[in-house]
Amino acid sequence: MTIAVKSYAAHSPTSPLGLFHFVRRDPRPEDVVIEILYAGVCHTDLHVARNDWGWSQYPVVPGHEIIGRVTAVGDKVTRVKLGDRVGVGCMVDACRDCGACRKGWEQYCEKGSTSTYGSKDRVDGTPTHGGYSEQIVVTQDFVLKLPSKLDLAGAAPLLCAGVTMWSPLRHWRVATGSRVGIVGLGGLGHMGLKLAKALGADVTLFSRSPGKEEDARRLGAERVVISSDKAQMKSVAGRFDLIIDTVPYEHDLNPYIPALATGGTLVLVGYLGPLQQTPVRTSGMVVGRKAIAGSLIGGIVETQEMLDFCADKGISADVEVINMQQINEAYERMLKSDVKYRFVIDIASLRAQA
Repeated sequence: MTIAVKSYAAHSPTSPLGLFHFVRRDPRPEDVVIEILYAGVCHTDLHVARNDWGWSQYPVVPGHEIIGRVTAVGDKVTRVKLGDRVGVGCMVDACRDCGACRKGWEQYCEKGSTSTYGSKDRVDGTPTHGGYSEQIVVTQDFVLKLPSKLDLAGAAPLLCAGVTMWSPLRHWRVATGSRVGIVGLGGLGHMGLKLAKALGADVTLFSRSPGKEEDARRLGAERVVISSDKAQMKSVAGRFDLIIDTVPYEHDLNPYIPALATGGTLVLVGYLGPLQQTPVRTSGMVVGRKAIAGSLIGGIVETQEMLDFCADKGISADVEVINMQQINEAYERMLKSDVKYRFVIDIASLRAQA
């Protein structure tokens, strides 16, 4: 079964994304063939396209927030059927046998999970390509079932931004009465506000930018604290059981440690890299049993749980739907934070392109 597809790919760190034809790998007995309908645009897509992390291999087809419809299944597939609405997130495989995988933490696979793009297939070694394309082939165990109540375009960012916030909220057992802070109001932050509020938490947005209060309250925040204002930060000292930091660049973590309650945790989900400019002062952590931790996306079970929760609570991402041909403009706007709060590509526009 030959699956030739159109896509948009980056061919170098400096060239714009453009039309790219390639052939998907032959489906295996446990594989699902998915017609892609929508693909979310994640900041990771931009980082990989521009080789910001130094490991990109070209050509690369980004996209790991994929919503689509099942068009074919292998003879061993039991989890989905033809016509089902499904999703694919940041992973398309893992070893499934290590300690992390056995816990349902495939994102921490000790042998390395297989990323939706920019990785190598575990069986035949072919490069994986993502959702900026017409179709994708994925093993059934990494296909998510999309509840019928979810809006298709609004569901796409749930598969990365949504579960990236859901996983720490669940791991640190956020529930009614929990006091949660979210640092940053972007694609991740806006999902954090929605999800924490729906779990029953008292939610605060930390931001460096005045003027976000109205939107933050609409999304679920009880209050907004300007993190550069020492008086405002002092007013919330010792308040938070959990603070989730979504900022994607190096910044000073020290102001948030006093805001944690005794035993509280500051979780980093946005920044990957060294903290060199502002070393963390540990005294406030030691005397209050406070912690700084990290969290990466979520496992398959967690992701399905999150999708079902969002369907039940009427939660989806705030999105701006674009055509595939607008992707380079969208990247530039992302760098300026000029989107509320996630771009989603309508793949019908790619199919229509000659």
